[in-house]
Amino acid sequence: MEITASLVKELRERTGAGMMECKKALTENEGNIDTAAEWLRKSGLAKADKKADRVTAEGRIAAAQDGGKAVLVEINSETDFVAKDSNFVAFTDAVAQAALASGAADVDALKSAKLPSGETVEESRAAAIAKLGENMQIRRLVAVDSANNVAAYVHGGKIGVLVEVKGGDADLARGLAMHVAAMNPPYNKASDVPADFVAKEKEIELAKMSEKDKSKPAEILEKIISGKINKIVSEVTLYGQPYVLDTNQTVEQALKAAGAEVVGFKRLAVGEGIEKVVEDYAAEVMKQAGLA
Repeated sequence: MEITASLVKELRERTGAGMMECKKALTENEGNIDTAAEWLRKSGLAKADKKADRVTAEGRIAAAQDGGKAVLVEINSETDFVAKDSNFVAFTDAVAQAALASGAADVDALKSAKLPSGETVEESRAAAIAKLGENMQIRRLVAVDSANNVAAYVHGGKIGVLVEVKGGDADLARGLAMHVAAMNPPYNKASDVPADFVAKEKEIELAKMSEKDKSKPAEILEKIISGKINKIVSEVTLYGQPYVLDTNQTVEQALKAAGAEVVGFKRLAVGEGIEKVVEDYAAEVMKQAGLA
C-alpha cells in the first residue's frame, strides 16, 4: 500500500509522534493506520491515540430537568453560525423540554412528542429548517429518572452531562457533572474497566520496557507493570481522577467524605463520532491551475 503524505499527517495528528516515526510505523504495518498507532505506542513514541478526539459536526446540546428526572438532547446543524442562532437555540431548548415532558425513550419517539404550540417536534424541525435555510437533525437523546440526586450540566452548548449520585447533595452532583464534562472519564470505577483494555495496556507497557527491566524477577516485573496499569486505570475512571473542584483529592475521596457514590453518568459532546469533510478550496484551485 502506498504511504501517502495525508496518511502520515493523519497518524501524526492522532498520536503526536514525529513525521518520520509515523511514516516508519505505516510502512511497518502495511499502511494500516490503527495498527500503526498501536505500534507507535508500543515503541514509546506516542502517548495516546487521539482518534476519539476528532469532533467536527456542529450543533448544540440542550438539557431539561425536573428533580430526579433529566434529559440531554443533541441536535446537529450544518454550521456553527446556525448553532448559535437564537431561533436554533430556542428550538433545541423546546425539544429538550418536550423530551422531559413526554418521557420519550428514543429519538423516534421524541419526534412525535408535542410542543406547547401544538406542533410535533418533527413538524417544528421542518419549520426551523425552512426558516434558517439549513438542514438539522435530532441525533441523540439520553435520560435519567431516579430518586437519587441528579445533575444535568451543559457547558457552552457543546458538552452535556447527566450524573446520578446516591447520597451527598445537589451541589456534589453538579460538581461531579462539571468534572465529567471537563475530564471525560470513559468509565466510572476500576471494576467497570473491561478486561481486554487492561490486557492490551499490559501488553503495551511490557513492549515499552527495556530488556534490562524485562529480565528482572517475575514478581518484581509484575509489581512494576501493576503500578503502571493502576495509574492508567485511575486516569480513565471517574473515581480515580483528581477532582477538578479540589485537585488535592480524587473523586473517590470526595465521595467517601460525603458518604456518597456515583450510580452512573452520561456524557454527550456535539458531533462526536461524526466525520465532517473539510474542503481545502485554495489547494483545489492551485491544483486545477497546475500550480500544485
